[in-house]
Amino acid sequence: MKCEVDGVLIENMHDVPYVQPRDMEPETVSLLSCISMQIRNILPPTIQCGVQVLAGGNKEAIAISLAAGLQFVRAEGFVFSHIADEGFTDASAGTLLRYRRKLSADQVLIFADVKKKHSAHAITADISLDETIKAAEFFMSDGVIITGSATGEPVDDDHFKAAKQSAKGPVLIGSGVTAENFKKYMNADGLIVGSHFKKDGRWQNAVDPERVQRFMEKIKQ
Repeated sequence: MKCEVDGVLIENMHDVPYVQPRDMEPETVSLLSCISMQIRNILPPTIQCGVQVLAGGNKEAIAISLAAGLQFVRAEGFVFSHIADEGFTDASAGTLLRYRRKLSADQVLIFADVKKKHSAHAITADISLDETIKAAEFFMSDGVIITGSATGEPVDDDHFKAAKQSAKGPVLIGSGVTAENFKKYMNADGLIVGSHFKKDGRWQNAVDPERVQRFMEKIKQ
């Protein structure tokens, strides 16, 4: 689940090892729908909330968002193909946008990962980050997400600079944001914060309210 508070996206991810949509069981969608509805009911209307279904469950995320009244999804494999730790991930933009239109869910924004973490991009080594971002925007993403090499790893400074120069729409930072480094990403359009908010900074632990509070106090200064 991902929720936006003062421009910061807070995420939580479990259920490892992840499976791709072809192996995803119905209870994953049903449980995430129930959880999403409960969170949406608890949060004030002014807080934007979204969902990502790992791994690559982009259609599932759209359906959950529509059912629960969420505002956005994080989509893997939107353009081009790559090898993730779950296996081969193919481009999904064409089928995903058609599915969103079929559900009359155009109000659900799609933030697309580009050159995403936990993946090998050797098969698109001749495609630059700039070209990937342009392709994602050409295929009508509502924003792009750039990441480090893995969960908790910060985004390369040059990659962030290049992404901001290339993108016409929103650029979100998708990994490695901490209370110590967030200032260098302040001209991003959104920060996805997960590991840093967990106990001891480890993504698999429970959320640590004190770490969240310290971060939010710093970002408001």
